[in-house]
Amino acid sequence: MDEQAKVLLISVAAQLAGMHPQTLRQYDRMGLVEPGRSAGGGRRYSLRDVELLREIQRLSQEEGVSLAGVKRIIDLERLVLELRERLEQAQQQLAYAERRLAQLETISAFPRTDLLPSTRTSTALVVWRPRSAEA
Repeated sequence: MDEQAKVLLISVAAQLAGMHPQTLRQYDRMGLVEPGRSAGGGRRYSLRDVELLREIQRLSQEEGVSLAGVKRIIDLERLVLELRERLEQAQQQLAYAERRLAQLETISAFPRTDLLPSTRTSTALVVWRPRSAEA
């Protein structure tokens, strides 16, 4: 089962997290967890959401962090994850640019001898005569 698939009913997610379903509803209202929604509007949770619910419970009960503090921690963790993804994308773009630059430098290191610039100047003579009025 995909960890991110939002398929678990609130009762199942609550049982797996060791919480009451009403607690999950409250956490949803507070923005601590963001369940998916079914066509009828019912909450659907993923296994990753269940892990997050367990972490919320651990932080609040074992570490004594307030729910506002837990929300701040979760928001910062999401930001760190997003920034890591952006950094990875930037590193991939940089690696591509470096490879392309190396290719271009290799090409420019071996100039084509068949494309030498011409140093000849034209010696053609063109005679211009105005049209006569008779023509």
